[in-house]
Formats: sequence, structure tokens, C-alpha cells
Amino acid sequence: MRNIILFALFILVACKPNKIKDLNAQEIVDKAILASGADKVSNSIITFQFRDKKYVAVRENGLYRLSRSFTNKMSDHEEDQVTNYGYRRYLNGHKLPAALDSLIDVNRANAVNSVHYFSVLPYGLNDKAVNKKLLTSSTINKKEYYKIQVTFNEEGGGEDFDDVFIYWIGKEDFLVDYLAYSYHTNGGGMRFRELTEQCVKNGIRFVDYANYKPLDTTILLENLDKAFEENKLKKVSEIILRNIEVEIN
Repeated sequence: MRNIILFALFILVACKPNKIKDLNAQEIVDKAILASGADKVSNSIITFQFRDKKYVAVRENGLYRLSRSFTNKMSDHEEDQVTNYGYRRYLNGHKLPAALDSLIDVNRANAVNSVHYFSVLPYGLNDKAVNKKLLTSSTINKKEYYKIQVTFNEEGGGEDFDDVFIYWIGKEDFLVDYLAYSYHTNGGGMRFRELTEQCVKNGIRFVDYANYKPLDTTILLENLDKAFEENKLKKVSEIILRNIEVEIN
């Protein structure tokens, strides 16, 4: 009888479904970084074309040099660089003095940072200035997503530290397919981005997006996924990276 009871208990334990551990925001982001190969970004050289400019990101052991370059109407070569030590501007290889209006250089540096930031997401979501919060999960086009809100500390959060981001990360593949953000420059607003194309270069995932804005400006940032499914967003641009090259250091 004792053996029968023990056998019955063994069957009950063996057949009891394992409870899936609830992941917190940090764990989800960690998995997303690994799933997209973004952990390789910190020691790499990444080059791509975005619209009419060439972008190069050199990162190595915490040091970085982010640049954009183009040929102007006078056939001169212009280059903007952002490094650990600040912003620099070059014309035909010669360093230029700081602009008389410091806001001009701030805007140029922000423009460089922004393109490079979006190009390698979710890399950067574990920076010290980043705060992550797990929101209620959602479903878009019949796919289930974790929903992560990201805010920034003023110290180390850059000029746009008060911007707010939301990332939709697949529950099964841990890939970022959608993101949204609110911003305060140029009058402020909100944007929602939908994955349109993706590719992997040397183990790192790169994504092209369709960029939308809400038709109703009273919609909350965290509800832009619902607005997207209800066709309440207007497409305003496309974010397409071309000629991507990656070298892992």
C-alpha cells in the first residue's frame, strides 16, 4: 500500500504543469539584446547609408566615434562626429571651430546620435541612465508582445532625457517589432514605428520601419498599438538603412 501511495504521488508531481517564470523588464531586455545580436555592437564597426548621408559607428571597450558624412552642393565633404569627448565638425578633413550659436552644434550632435541610436536597438537599453518598466502585455496582428516602457535619468540621459519610449518585444522570439516614443523638440509629438524589413549582418539584426504619427494627438503613448490596429495612425516616413556593413572587433 505504501508503494502504491508513493507511486501515485510521483505521478501527480510528474504530471503537474511547470509554472512559467514571470520575467521582469530587465530580463526581457537582456533576452531581446541577445536575440538580436545587439550584444556584439559594443565592439564593432558599423557602416550604413541613411537617406543622403553615410553613417559610421566605431565602438570599442566603452569608447565610441559616431559620424555622418555627405557631399554638399559645393562638392565639399562635410562630416559630423560625436565621441566620448564631445562633438566635432569637419570640412574637407579640416576641423571647424564651434558654431557661434552653440544650439546649432547641439542639434547636429543630437541628429547624429539619434540615427545611430535607432540603428542598433535594442542596444543601449542597458545604459546606466535608462529606467525600464514592464507594462501590460499586448497583442498586435495576432502576435503576443511584452511591452517595455523606457525613461531616462537627467544625468547621463542626453539632451532629450525627458523623451519616453515603449518597445514591443515578442514573447516567443524576443525581437523588437514595434516601438513608440514621445519627444519634445520642434513642438513635440509622438511616433509609432512598425517593422517592414529586417536583415542580419555578421550576427546583428537591423530593421527598417514605417514611421507613423497619431491622427488624434490626445491618444496616450502606451495606447498607440491599439490606435495602429484601429487605423488611427498616419504614415509620415520610412526608416530604411542601406549598404549595411559590420565588422566585429
